[in-house]
Amino acid sequence: MYDIIIIGGGPSGASAGRKAGKLGMKTLLLEKEEFPRYKPCAGGLSDHARSYLDFELPENIIEWEVTGAKIIFKDQLIEAHKNHRVAALVSRNKFDNFLLEKAKETGIEVHTGEKALCCREMPDCIEVDTRQGTYQAKFAIIAEGAQGIVKTCVRPTDNKNEYGICLVTEVPANEREIEERLGKSVEMHFGVAGGGYGWIFPHKTYYSVGIGGVVKDFTHPKESMLNFLKDNGFSGEYKLHGHKIPWGGIKRKVVGSRVLLSGDAAGFVDAFSGEGLAYAIRSGQFAAEAIAGVCLQSKNLKDLSKYEALCRAEFGTHLKYSLMFSRVMHHFPDRTFKIFTSSDKMLDKYLEVMDFKIDYKDYLRWALLNFKLR
Repeated sequence: MYDIIIIGGGPSGASAGRKAGKLGMKTLLLEKEEFPRYKPCAGGLSDHARSYLDFELPENIIEWEVTGAKIIFKDQLIEAHKNHRVAALVSRNKFDNFLLEKAKETGIEVHTGEKALCCREMPDCIEVDTRQGTYQAKFAIIAEGAQGIVKTCVRPTDNKNEYGICLVTEVPANEREIEERLGKSVEMHFGVAGGGYGWIFPHKTYYSVGIGGVVKDFTHPKESMLNFLKDNGFSGEYKLHGHKIPWGGIKRKVVGSRVLLSGDAAGFVDAFSGEGLAYAIRSGQFAAEAIAGVCLQSKNLKDLSKYEALCRAEFGTHLKYSLMFSRVMHHFPDRTFKIFTSSDKMLDKYLEVMDFKIDYKDYLRWALLNFKLR
């Protein structure tokens, strides 16, 4: 009988595992893949996300540092920078593997290559089935990402209005070429995908190139991706990888009687930018803390609800208004993106959102006061 079984070994599951181990919880982490494994992702890691880690990242994990962004909408381009790093770029195979190794340091039990098939909430415990057998624990944290189905023991799967789809590839390039094209910027192209955008992000030996949008408005993702690659000067045969991204800010059930959902499984993702690493790391830590509080202190199952309150207080408002901002921008794209790209003040202020200096609510209020947006 474990105290906690964690399903998923990505950033949220690994962060939950490290916190649980440090709190002295008997913990089993189940991860379906063998690590390191490929993970389709642009790899943007904000300084805010890094601030949640209780350890330093080694130099070989950080592939690029950015201070600003280039925003492109049709024939308009605007660029802004801060005088400090806004984010770092990482390859998720290396980053995720490192986080999982840091979780192992705390003494938790980790099974890679073992997929959780289902999770059942029983009166006195939870049961998790894998092909290797059945495990029992007092509680579970489901951190399986957006595409897993084990989380349906707590909530239904998202409908087509509640998630997006992305395609991403890596375009090989040398460091000098990447520096000349992007410098310390990430490049974001709006108007190329319904409800989303295309991106070109710098890494040490490649560009991360991708495109994503809301499922119902993004009807031909592969064709759109191939056109995006061609329009930006990338000719060649590239392997495309697809994945789902839940829109944050939508009310979802994340607490069961003995199960908590974290990270993408809980829908904790910025609805405008698609960024989710900060919320994955922090919600995993909160989930472990909430369960430890019940196991070691209160013994009251109702206190699991404190997990939801912690997440709401930390980033609930931010995600709620990210959804509002995304819907406004994409509902009236010609008008709103022309305003967004009409002044470097708009982008400069948005960089403060990316940097978590302000949230989307503050940004919207500022925009309304300064540009009379309606």
